[in-house]
Amino acid sequence: MENIKLSNNVEMPSVGFGTFMLRDNCKEHVLNALKLGFRLIDTAASYFNEEDIGRAIKESGIPREKLFVTTKLWVQDAGYENTIKAFDRSLKNLRLDYLDLYLVHQPYGDYFGSWRAMEKLMKEGYIRAIGVSNFSPERIVDLSLNTDTSPMVNQIEIHPYFSQREAISDMKNYGCQPQAWGPLCEGQKNIFNDPILSEIARSHGKSTAQIALKWNLQNGIAVIPQSTCEEHRIEDISLDDFTLTDEEMRRIESLDQGHSEIIDHRCAHTARKLINCKIHD
Repeated sequence: MENIKLSNNVEMPSVGFGTFMLRDNCKEHVLNALKLGFRLIDTAASYFNEEDIGRAIKESGIPREKLFVTTKLWVQDAGYENTIKAFDRSLKNLRLDYLDLYLVHQPYGDYFGSWRAMEKLMKEGYIRAIGVSNFSPERIVDLSLNTDTSPMVNQIEIHPYFSQREAISDMKNYGCQPQAWGPLCEGQKNIFNDPILSEIARSHGKSTAQIALKWNLQNGIAVIPQSTCEEHRIEDISLDDFTLTDEEMRRIESLDQGHSEIIDHRCAHTARKLINCKIHD
């Protein structure tokens, strides 16, 4: 599994294990993922599983320097002082001395204050890299041009039905690495039986999921698939022994619908819902 070098030369695995919605038996799932070879574990304060992930990391026996751990700051904790407190809470939950990547989870609230706190924590050695999640291009530009540090990662929805080519191009102008959440469209749109993906999968002796993930990787996009099935996890991390042709890449690109059917972060309803969502007292 290859690494991707971020703008500050920190290396991040191109494939990670996502833990969104993973609450039941989370520790066992993460331990299994680590056993299979995953070295990037992605979580968030709002996933309510940081403590289980911390236990799994400790029990795995894998040296800390071999792992890449990401968590995220929730909207409720935006702002300079709140971010410092939220970071300390996440670090304690994860039983770690430092984080590899810390992200602003949503593009709302005082994320400029949060960013200043994250820059400070990175300079002090508590975070190796900082970034954002769900930020649209104009927010990336705003943050990049008005702070000392451009986001090193933007974790956004990217899959064959929503390729986000223009957004990715804009991100890369500021040295921001795209990382795909929902790289399998969260199983929607019958993606695992898509005719084009299925045909390409048969030609390579792979699954449709592997084809969709490989398409992202060949576009220079990191991925964090999530599965509670060991067989699927093995597929998700077994992507190095085949290459999609240029024609196959174009055929997959033709599936793009130009919009999300999962969530729209520019929608007023989405903003109200996420801003009003509290994850602690």
